[in-house]
Amino acid sequence: MKVAAVWKNGLSFEGSADSGYRLPLDAGADVGGADDGFRPLELMALSLAGCTAMDVISILRQKQQVVDAFEVRVEAERAADHPKVFTRMVVEYRLRGKAIDPQAVDRAVALSRDRYCPAQGMLAKVVPIEHRVVIQDEARSN
Repeated sequence: MKVAAVWKNGLSFEGSADSGYRLPLDAGADVGGADDGFRPLELMALSLAGCTAMDVISILRQKQQVVDAFEVRVEAERAADHPKVFTRMVVEYRLRGKAIDPQAVDRAVALSRDRYCPAQGMLAKVVPIEHRVVIQDEARSN
């Protein structure tokens, strides 16, 4: 895998990867940036959310769970002092569907956490990660 961050101006960069996609990187105005792109640590948290989300939805589809809406939220706490690393992360899986089996969701989350998601595997070595599941059953909501 190869990625690049190409400087535009100030603290603004354009990130690119082998996949061909590009995205803006920047810092907040409070530290001299123009506030026109993702912060690098936001992308680390987003990589965790995206990685585990793809695992979990794939596993739930294999288990024939009827999922109508799915979102993974990551909340990351940071140290007060530089380098202001993550000190704790909470991954919340939010699902909506019909008769979703909570055990199937728990198993999918566990497989992502323990086996499939490389972002989670790497981050878990240096920061505690907590997992939460919220299921809204449409059959019971109506």
